[in-house]
Amino acid sequence: MTFAASIPLLGSAGALALGLPGGSEWIIVLVIVLLLFGRRLPGVARSLGQGISSFKKGLNEPVDESAADEKDGDKVASDKSSSSDES
Repeated sequence: MTFAASIPLLGSAGALALGLPGGSEWIIVLVIVLLLFGRRLPGVARSLGQGISSFKKGLNEPVDESAADEKDGDKVASDKSSSSDES
């Protein structure tokens, strides 16, 4: 019997038995992340919060599809006319 054959590589769910880090490993990873990125985290959290709030505002605002189509149509028409002027 070889040593490699005696090590179970698959767990009960069929995944590798190496598994995810346990509780103490996650704490160590968290401490390392805080030491490396501690000064940047407030800015990241602030920009993430602003992004979420602007996304929610965008969801609550009614969209006038006819006005949006006209704006898109005007932009496409102006792009075509400017590209024909260049040639």
